Amino acid sequence: MSDAGPPELSRMVDPRLITTRPVLVEANEAECVALARRFALVSVDRLRAELALEPDGEQVTATGRLQAAIVQSCAISGNDLPVTVDEELRLVFVPEPVIEAEELELEEADLDQLFYSGGSFDIGEAVAQSLALAIDPYACGPDADRVRDEAGLNAPREGGPFAALAALRKP
Repeated sequence: MSDAGPPELSRMVDPRLITTRPVLVEANEAECVALARRFALVSVDRLRAELALEPDGEQVTATGRLQAAIVQSCAISGNDLPVTVDEELRLVFVPEPVIEAEELELEEADLDQLFYSGGSFDIGEAVAQSLALAIDPYACGPDADRVRDEAGLNAPREGGPFAALAALRKP
């Protein structure tokens, strides 16, 4: 969640009111701009997730698909790089547990759970976080090799990986 206030893409769900209809989370223009700023992207042109919700007591499993069109900066050249995201989602929402022990041991299944408190959870924020996880922080565009060559990053280094650093030392 953002430290500066409410989430950019908030869609609250009350587990008691879940129906069999899929839930559609679609970012509007203002939400796309805010998400691009949050994730340091050039733009978020489209963000959409359609999720089926399956309650099991207070636990809710959401399955579906996240689709997005984003523009990020190439990690090498800095040029705009359009990217399409198409990922399957499986999110498990569970009530926040009361922890009384000093140490807590988590099982593997516990790591995929999203805790919520009160009577509802924010499926929009979970979709936004899923988008963040789908972004390749080192994405390279088609001109990355040319930029590497011009900067001398593809040239073989004699003397191993620290030879360039040794050459910078003053005698």
